[in-house]
Amino acid sequence: MPNSPILIVDDEPANLAILREILEPAYHLVFARNGQETLLAVAKHRPSLILLDIQMPDMNGYQVCRALKADPATETIPVIFVTALSDLGDEEQGFAVGCVDYLSKPVVPSLVRARVKTHLSLVRATQLEKSHRDAIYMLGEAGHYNDNDTGVHIWRMAAYAKALALNVGWTCADAELLEFAATMHDTGKIGVPDAVLSKPGALNEEEWRIMRRHCQIGYDILSKSDAPIFKLAAEVALSHHEKWDGTGYPNRLADLNIPESVRIVGVADVFDALTMRRPYKEAWPVDKAVATIREGAGQHFDPAMVACFLDIQPQILQIKADWEIRELAQT
Repeated sequence: MPNSPILIVDDEPANLAILREILEPAYHLVFARNGQETLLAVAKHRPSLILLDIQMPDMNGYQVCRALKADPATETIPVIFVTALSDLGDEEQGFAVGCVDYLSKPVVPSLVRARVKTHLSLVRATQLEKSHRDAIYMLGEAGHYNDNDTGVHIWRMAAYAKALALNVGWTCADAELLEFAATMHDTGKIGVPDAVLSKPGALNEEEWRIMRRHCQIGYDILSKSDAPIFKLAAEVALSHHEKWDGTGYPNRLADLNIPESVRIVGVADVFDALTMRRPYKEAWPVDKAVATIREGAGQHFDPAMVACFLDIQPQILQIKADWEIRELAQT
């Protein structure tokens, strides 16, 4: 909501004038005098923040706030109650209906400015986080733009990776970071010709040389950022085809020289690739795919990571089932 105004609501003109004096000219302000005007003003201006009186003649502030939070289009707009009500029960009711803060009348100018600044900063932070998430989704999709049979592979595989990360001892925050990073592991495929990506048969030597470049291409794209999410994504993109025994690509890393993030994603990626249909193969039965993962321990995969995968196999299969339901719903 760039340049969105602050909406100030009070049925007393004197109170509106006080808040106007405190907040102008630092902010763009719009005003309403009752509940109905508030709802109309929100629909028209999409404010970034609402300072809302509670005691109003038609709809009180609680009712207005409840209506805003019930509408998906307005539920994220923060509401600060500005009121003379001071009982603990009043505050509890306010937070129950969705307000983020309270200002008591008569208002203190420095406190009003501080609270407004804080909550607008939180709004901007939320918007920035959403922008980052949108960028992550787009980069993940970009890597499979010409890969029509991939479907929800990147999101399902990322869910497997998160589950594995938690099982090997990663914190929830780090596991969630890896989940998002994993979706970008094939970003570099945007630089691979469609004829190679979608070839229905086995690739020849030259086509494999072209395909293998996607690791470096992905790293080159994602490493442009110093943000932790993209640094982790670049690490995964570069090395997700390395193998425990050193026979992978592009750098023939072996055993613990392969980052743990990559060892996690490697198992998740192969399991999902085996159990999904591709232009050159049908989906493998789960039992056959699990057996292949087990047999690859110490060669393709970190043996400890395979053990973790087998340990949480019921959880992995539940994730698979959940994503199959989502995929069917999209068709």
